[in-house]
Amino acid sequence: MKRPSIQRTMFYGAKPHLFEKAKELRKNMTPEEQKLWDRLRKKQLGVRFRAQHPIERFIVDFYCHQLKLVIEVDGDIHNFQKEYDLGRNIEIEKYGIKVLRFKNSQIERHIDKVINTICEEMRKE
Repeated sequence: MKRPSIQRTMFYGAKPHLFEKAKELRKNMTPEEQKLWDRLRKKQLGVRFRAQHPIERFIVDFYCHQLKLVIEVDGDIHNFQKEYDLGRNIEIEKYGIKVLRFKNSQIERHIDKVINTICEEMRKE
């Protein structure tokens, strides 16, 4: 059975191999990603977020196409790749997408504060 075509505009030209990689990542989310996903999924904040979403040549942790908002969860590795993350943000932001980043520790200890920050950003839209 052939699958219906997916609206590709929200993927900004992502290549097919990224969709398979994103599927793997969704099955293997970190505990912090899963904790945040439990608060974002099923339109709990009033809009749909997608987990492990391909955008161009990247896979972002969470994406809301309606708001053009990316949420990234940064583990310890991000302490050593700040320039890469900055360049990645710039590439994603060229599509008019806002990127919010949260450290694992923020999600572990202050999930309600993280959700409030996301909601504040949503109200700006």
